[in-house]
Amino acid sequence: MIDVTVVGGGPTGLMLTAELRLHGVRVVVLEKAAEPTEIVRSLGLHVRSIEVLDQRGLLERFLAHGKQSKAGGFFAAIDKPWPDRLDSAHAYVLGIPQTVTDRLLAEHAVELGAEVRRGCELVGLSQDDEGVSAELADGTRLRSRWLVGCDGGRSTVRKLLGVGFPGAPAKAETLLGAMEVGVAPETVTAVVTEVRRTQKLFGLGPVGDGLYRVVVPAEGVSKDRAVAPTLEEFKRQLRAVAGTDFGVHSPRWLSRFGDATRQADRYRVGRVLLAGDAAHVHPPVGGQGLNLGIQDAFNLGWKLAAEVAGWAPEDLLDSYHTERHPVAAEVLNNTRAQMELLSTEPGPQAVRRLLSRLMDFDEVNRYLIERITAIGVRYDFGEGPELLGRRLRDLTLRRGRLYELMRGGRGLLLDGTGRLSVAGWADRVDHVVDTGEELDAPAVLLRPDGHVAWAGEDQAELLDRLPRWFGAAA
Repeated sequence: MIDVTVVGGGPTGLMLTAELRLHGVRVVVLEKAAEPTEIVRSLGLHVRSIEVLDQRGLLERFLAHGKQSKAGGFFAAIDKPWPDRLDSAHAYVLGIPQTVTDRLLAEHAVELGAEVRRGCELVGLSQDDEGVSAELADGTRLRSRWLVGCDGGRSTVRKLLGVGFPGAPAKAETLLGAMEVGVAPETVTAVVTEVRRTQKLFGLGPVGDGLYRVVVPAEGVSKDRAVAPTLEEFKRQLRAVAGTDFGVHSPRWLSRFGDATRQADRYRVGRVLLAGDAAHVHPPVGGQGLNLGIQDAFNLGWKLAAEVAGWAPEDLLDSYHTERHPVAAEVLNNTRAQMELLSTEPGPQAVRRLLSRLMDFDEVNRYLIERITAIGVRYDFGEGPELLGRRLRDLTLRRGRLYELMRGGRGLLLDGTGRLSVAGWADRVDHVVDTGEELDAPAVLLRPDGHVAWAGEDQAELLDRLPRWFGAAA
């Protein structure tokens, strides 16, 4: 029997698959589309996702295809500078098209031994105490011990489970496409600059191969967003918003998205789990969606692998929902707020001007950017030091960098005392006697996702905490 079936071969599903394969879990990915999509919805990776890639040794291959930037304007397109001294060794945004991110994550998963099956549409599922049966459109059935739905906002898995998806429906819609233009680049720049003084949701810029990425508000909300818009619809809306259609022609792809905010009320039903857009949808402002999905996968992967291996504590897998549901709820909240601030109505514009002045204070600007980039996330691990529950940034140690020690997806005791021990958990937790000068604690216990599970120097306290995250001693 397969250990895990992952439904959906986007960035969330591929990241999860790679995390599972690090621990030898047998995984099959079922992707409905026969070929990789050309649609580029996301254009970049935020700080926490960049750290995740570094923790798994993937960052160099992504840097080779992306562009580092510290440009401001990520919160509601309010143009403020990037805060100084963000708590990260990777305090930048990596501009990289989603199609490239998908390809690199797929290559990584396959290198680790994953099987990706394209053209496989899930149409039914059932589960019992032993596993999950997936029924495909061609009539075949696939049996696995666990199944994870990473199949997007219209998730078939979520619908088959009957999981509630409460929230606010779309009130506005945006057209997104890649096409050629029939006017000079200088004309495009001049018009776009003028329009964006008031229409922050509008955009038109070159993406290579003679193509321009076009983002323009739609006339209304379509009955079915799965139906792509027409080129004529793009032209009509460009004329309405910008006064010209820029002579757009020869589209490569056309799409649409709405501003609905919805979140699954449960991330787990028995042996089936949800991650990424299958668990939450929200407007794309701030560029958080793809990043949120990758971080869901990073949280879930080691926990599900522990369950498969048989050493997971009783409530470890349930902590996936407990930790990630509030994080997504906060993203839904900040994207709602940003959408209000992008309105051209007088009231929201007044609030926008006030917030813009407040963001001149470094503490306010930093707070908002930490939320957008997810380095401000702190899981509730109970009372303890300030570090507890937070992810630890990459540190320079005497023997190298911290993230280089985390490539295998195991726990890590970073010990500056030389007196501590993880005897009994050595098959799950590495012990490194080395902290360098940057760690503000005698020792820390890190989960495989880099979050601090314990900090201190008392062996008895450590022994009390180890079973919480890493099960019983061997």
